[in-house]
Amino acid sequence: MRLRAAVAAAALLALTVAVPAAADESNAPVPDRGLLLTVSGSEDTWIRGVALFCPPAPDAHHPHAAAACAAIDRAEGDLDALPGSPRLCVEGYAPVTATATGTWDGRPVRWQRTFPDACVMDAVTGPVFRF
Repeated sequence: MRLRAAVAAAALLALTVAVPAAADESNAPVPDRGLLLTVSGSEDTWIRGVALFCPPAPDAHHPHAAAACAAIDRAEGDLDALPGSPRLCVEGYAPVTATATGTWDGRPVRWQRTFPDACVMDAVTGPVFRF
């Protein structure tokens, strides 16, 4: 748990430092719709993360940024209300934890949910955590 918190905090700190600098260079406003998304394995055996800003930039790091932004928009920023991508998953248990931290339409977001496996996470969250 400490490793995941440390990695997420370091990534979020890097984002808060990098985004204003980039905004100053291009005179573009800093987006108020940005999330640090992470997915980690059981007992923090692995972790991966990506920043999602909406609207997505042409060089977005999230491989499905436009679809993820659209899904969060449909859910009005409530990650518990994501439309998902319903499908059947083989019953198994390899828990994964998804987290989202940042802001959406100016509101703070701190969301975390543990799923029985990656297939269930994808079925529930759709393209948001598909990275």
